[in-house]
Amino acid sequence: MILKLKRTPGIYLVGFMACGKSTIGRLLADTLGWSFADIDEDIERGARRTISEIFEVEGEEVFRRMEQEAIAERVRRIESGQPTVVALGGGAFARPENYELVAANGVSIWLDCPLEILLERVVGDTARPLARDVERFRQLYEARLPAYQRADFRVAIKGKDPLTVVNEILKLPIF
Repeated sequence: MILKLKRTPGIYLVGFMACGKSTIGRLLADTLGWSFADIDEDIERGARRTISEIFEVEGEEVFRRMEQEAIAERVRRIESGQPTVVALGGGAFARPENYELVAANGVSIWLDCPLEILLERVVGDTARPLARDVERFRQLYEARLPAYQRADFRVAIKGKDPLTVVNEILKLPIF
């Protein structure tokens, strides 16, 4: 295991919405015997509302502040020695303050899923506020790619079975 991961045992899965961060993260955590955290679930639990409700009632900026606080809380737990696989929200890694926090406290892995597959997964999903407009979805995907490319590692999804992706992650030179 690389020194950075020994010092702060956090693996942060980043990528666009519907790329599989939560599914793959749970499997990876189970395989490693680590804890798993989904930042969107942390936010919903803390706010006692869905992400959609937060977006609709309070707006994206309020959601982004809640997201940053949830990430900071998870990082504190990881710093205290609790090994955790964390699924970040699709836009979290694109925000400089979140990127810096993650980069300094573990390893980031970009789950790179093609736009076509993402669109298949989100068509008709009203629970994802930023996926309701296909053209906006495409623009957001393109805008976030440079942020995802800053991750420590990249794993291509291409419709692969989640367990196959986990096995690819386990072959990365971080373990």
